[in-house]
Amino acid sequence: MSDWPDDWFRKGSGPSQPAGGSAGPADPTVQVPAGGGRPGEAGPDRPYREYPPSAYPRADGPGEPDAARPAWPTQPPSRSAPGGAVPPGGAGVPGRRMLRPRKIIAIICAVLALLIVAVAGLYFYLNSQLTRRNVLVDYAGRPVAAAGQNWLITGSDSRQGLTARQERQLATGHDIGGHRSDTILVLHMPANGGPAVLISLPRDSYVSIPGFGMNKINAAFAFGGPRLLAETVQNNTGLRIDHYMQIGFGGFVHVVDAVGGVDICIKQPLRDPAAGLNLKRGCQTLDGAQALGFVRSRHLFANQDLQRVQDQRLLMKALLRKMTSPGVILNPFSSIPASLGVADTLTVDKGTSLYQLIRVAFALRSPQTTTVPIATGEVLAVGDVLIWDHAKATELFGDLKADRAVPKSLLTGSKQAG
Repeated sequence: MSDWPDDWFRKGSGPSQPAGGSAGPADPTVQVPAGGGRPGEAGPDRPYREYPPSAYPRADGPGEPDAARPAWPTQPPSRSAPGGAVPPGGAGVPGRRMLRPRKIIAIICAVLALLIVAVAGLYFYLNSQLTRRNVLVDYAGRPVAAAGQNWLITGSDSRQGLTARQERQLATGHDIGGHRSDTILVLHMPANGGPAVLISLPRDSYVSIPGFGMNKINAAFAFGGPRLLAETVQNNTGLRIDHYMQIGFGGFVHVVDAVGGVDICIKQPLRDPAAGLNLKRGCQTLDGAQALGFVRSRHLFANQDLQRVQDQRLLMKALLRKMTSPGVILNPFSSIPASLGVADTLTVDKGTSLYQLIRVAFALRSPQTTTVPIATGEVLAVGDVLIWDHAKATELFGDLKADRAVPKSLLTGSKQAG
C-alpha cells in the first residue's frame, strides 16, 4: 500500500508529501516544480515521466547499440493474432505447429488412395501372370450348364521350375516325356449358398477315354493333356466343367514355403523313400518338400490311392486355410510371395480370372469332402484299377447337378490312416 496521495501525479498540483510526514530531500518529485523540470521530466505538457534509453533493459543482449532499442520496453507476445486467429504453433507456444483436422484427414485419404492403387496394381499384375490355355472346348455331347459352378482341379507331375538338385531332394525323379496327373478333383460351388463339395477321382479310376477306350483316368492327361482330361471327366460324371486349374510339383512346393509351411497332425510316423517322406507322429509344420511327399505317398497304406486322395484333400484344406488367414493376407512378406508363386505356376482355362481363383481359395477352406463311390478293385491289362459304383456315383453327381444337398451316406470325408 503506497504512502502517496492518490492525486499526486495530477497536472497543476504542487509539491506533495506523503501522508503523515514530510518528503525527504532524496525524493526527486519534491525537488521538481510543477510545470518545469529537466527534459524528460513530467510537466504541464508531459503528464508522464520519460526515462532515458539506458533505463530500459536490453532485450537482445548488452552489445546492442542504444539507437536500436525500442522506445518502450519489450512486451511479451500477444496470445492471439489480429482478428482472433491463433498464431502458428498454438497460443503461447511459439515455433510449434499442430496439425489441423483437415490436414490429418487429407493425409489419411492420401495413404488410403496409395494403398488402393498398390493393391489394384498387384491384382492386375498377378492376373496377367496366369498361364491360360484353351482347355474347355465345346464338343458333341458335352453336358449342358446346370446349377452352381464346377471346377476341375488337377496336380500334375510336371517338374517345371525344379532344378536337378531339387528333383533329387524331393525324390521326384527326372522329368519324363508327357505329363501325368496324380491328383484329380472336382469342386462344386452351389449357387444357393450351400457348402462347397470337393470330390476326388482316384487316378486309377477305370473309365472311358474319348478316342482311347477304357483306361485309367489319369491316362487321359498323358494322351491328350488337360483338354482330353476335362472331356473325360465331363463324360463320366455328367457335370459340365466351367473352370480348370492345374499346378505342378514345383509350384506346390514354392507356395507352401511362401506361406511359412502348413500345420498338420500325423497319427503315425510316415516314412516313404519313394516319395521322399520322413515324418514323425504328432502335430508339426510341413515345409514344401515334406508337404509334397505327404500328398504323393501311397505305398504305406493298404488301400493305397484311396488313402492318398484323402491326404491330398486334408493338406489342401490346411494350405488354403493358411493362405486365407489374416496372418498371411495382412502380411505382405507372406501374401505377396505366395501370390506370385501361385500366379507363376498355375495353369487355368481362358475364362478364369484371379477374382474367381480367390473365391475358390475361400471355398476350399472348409468344404464337404468325399471320394467318388468305388465298387471294387481289379487287375486288368492296364494294371490295378478301381471300378466306380455307378449307381451311387450317378446319385452323387445328379445331386450336384441340381444343387441338392448330398446325402451323408455319400460323404466319406477325409481321414488319416491309423
